[in-house]
Amino acid sequence: MISRSRPSTGPDSPWDGEFARYFGERAHSLRSTAFLLCGDWHQAEDLTQAALLKLYLAWPRLSRHDALDAYARKVVLRTFLAEHRRSRWKRERLTDTPPELPAEPASDQDMLVRQALAVLAPRQRAVLVLRYFEDLSVEETAQALGCSTGTVKSQASRGLATLRNRLGPHYGALTFSAPTEGR
Repeated sequence: MISRSRPSTGPDSPWDGEFARYFGERAHSLRSTAFLLCGDWHQAEDLTQAALLKLYLAWPRLSRHDALDAYARKVVLRTFLAEHRRSRWKRERLTDTPPELPAEPASDQDMLVRQALAVLAPRQRAVLVLRYFEDLSVEETAQALGCSTGTVKSQASRGLATLRNRLGPHYGALTFSAPTEGR
């Protein structure tokens, strides 16, 4: 997908307009995916910006623009997983100021799902987000995560079992929808 030629990246690169169009069309969707992975809109924004920066830097080398969505999702996922690995070594700092509140309170169902997703291992969470929120096939999910289809199936099975266990009687009554910003 990425060719090895490296054109100059000046302030008015020939692909800026093309990238800007892609950014305008897909940034919201990528941010929603990032939110489902990390559970925080601010962190989702950071993940999306980091992923789009990486995509912009690779843009002149991308040979298949028909597969950009899959590539962009893969960049968001890998950025999330890399951040999660690094964050294990970081400690949270306590402050005397409470965190800011969301603009709109989330529904009880949304909160239940987010809390349940938060306890999953990052790879299980990534598999469930891609399979059930992004509606990717097992094969597309495996490709995005760089693993086998068997791994996707086992991670999905384990993740769903954990969700069933965490959500108990609420599990069967839940309907899943994409997140809206600020909720």
